[in-house]
Amino acid sequence: MENEALIPVVVNGAAGKMGREVVKTVAQAEDMMLIGAVDHNPEVLGQDVGIVAGCGELEVPILNDLQSVLVLATQEKVQGVMVDFTHPDGVYENVRSAIAYGVRPVVGTTGLSPEQLDDLSEFAEKASTGALVIPNFSIGMVLLQQAALQASKYFDHVEIIELHHNQKADAPSGTAIKTAQMLAEMGKTYNPPSVQESEKLPGARGSIAEENIRIHSVRLPGLLAHQEVLFGSPGQVYTLRHDTSDRACYMPGVLLAIRKVTELKSLVYGLEKIL
Repeated sequence: MENEALIPVVVNGAAGKMGREVVKTVAQAEDMMLIGAVDHNPEVLGQDVGIVAGCGELEVPILNDLQSVLVLATQEKVQGVMVDFTHPDGVYENVRSAIAYGVRPVVGTTGLSPEQLDDLSEFAEKASTGALVIPNFSIGMVLLQQAALQASKYFDHVEIIELHHNQKADAPSGTAIKTAQMLAEMGKTYNPPSVQESEKLPGARGSIAEENIRIHSVRLPGLLAHQEVLFGSPGQVYTLRHDTSDRACYMPGVLLAIRKVTELKSLVYGLEKIL
């Protein structure tokens, strides 16, 4: 495929665990071209991102200035895409900057507040620039969420447990919050009380999302990304669980999002919206 037809891609957070996977995946995609890599880790600045990612030299140095890389992306004949796997503290500004430059963001970083999402959605629509915010790129997680919606028709009690590695900064996970939001939209309030509860330690019963759905977060070394949705009724428990054993499972969803965001003119939240 001619370079003029390739999708230019910038990876923000390129030296992180997810960023490296994205770099390798984009470099191998026949319809994409990696044009920029951004990371704030001083140990990798200036290095070839392909060498850092373990996929061979790509002649793309890692820089720590997102603005300059976004400017570079605007010089391409095809509108660029920024894939963001950074930190919750900076993701809002990253996405807003990308939209301002006309670079379409694909966001895997979680931690955006509802207010920030609303603001970014309004900004993207005014700019007629597509944006995708994806709490989880795994097809398996989408299937779990769809199964949970079906189960919610028959169960009034549900709790969510999400388990992640101890380097994850935000809790609950964006995936757990998204799952709870989807269940809340089914038009019912869950977990009707049968006893007056009292927490001996604050937070023992987890956080409370919309419609009285409880979310519990676990952070331990040795974990990657896992989620359980537990439904209960007298005499039975129905458990849905998704386990991630390798970050490679997210890459088909990342590639799909990069391709789909080029067709959008506004912000879309959730992988299920583009499947």
